[in-house]
Amino acid sequence: MTDHPAPQESPDAAHAGTPAEHSDDADARAFRELLRGLRVWDVALPSFDPAAAPTAPLPLFRQWLREAAEAGVPEPHTMTLATADAAGAPSVRTLMLHDADERGWHFASHRGSRKGRELAVRPRAALGFYWPAVGRQVRVSGTVTAAGPEESAADLHRRSTGALAAALVGRQSEVLGSVEELTRASEAAWERARHEPEAPVPSWTLYVLQPEEVEFFQGDAERRHLRLNYRFESGRWVKELLWP
Repeated sequence: MTDHPAPQESPDAAHAGTPAEHSDDADARAFRELLRGLRVWDVALPSFDPAAAPTAPLPLFRQWLREAAEAGVPEPHTMTLATADAAGAPSVRTLMLHDADERGWHFASHRGSRKGRELAVRPRAALGFYWPAVGRQVRVSGTVTAAGPEESAADLHRRSTGALAAALVGRQSEVLGSVEELTRASEAAWERARHEPEAPVPSWTLYVLQPEEVEFFQGDAERRHLRLNYRFESGRWVKELLWP
């Protein structure tokens, strides 16, 4: 058998592409142009003097969150929570901060949720706060402990009726069969939450992240960003500046 060379396409034909490919290329270019055109910190940003920062991170965190709220940042208590499973595969999501005190940073979820399962096998996590109106970020990392059932229940019942209804729906992170199924479960949960404000949700768990490291980032329009890092070492907080 004799091999015959395959027909050669002309350079124009090889690169012409289909209309769909041209559309994809145009969409990709438009997306990149959009990203490059977005402005970052195109406003006056507050000053920050790391030398005047307190010896521990909690007072500064509370001050920064309050200032973010006063600057009009929507939902400044929202944060990203990063966890990892037993194999080390990370996952991240956005949720609400419930408190920050001498014990640590508080948040809550169902034990059976993905974050709950991951924290059960690997009780370490990281938090991230971003407040664009003031060009500030805070990162917190450390070990996580689960509060007991009484404290967890008290945390839930201090929150809104909607929060209780969402908790009563439960089954967080499980596969959902249909939107209609969610609607029915949510309507029943809202009805119960309105009539039974102390309804128990045994799986609801309050978690407390005890910080080992807290970093404060103050953005600067000239890109001279300031990063102040706190590390808990030998029973005390050590402060250090980091290159941006």
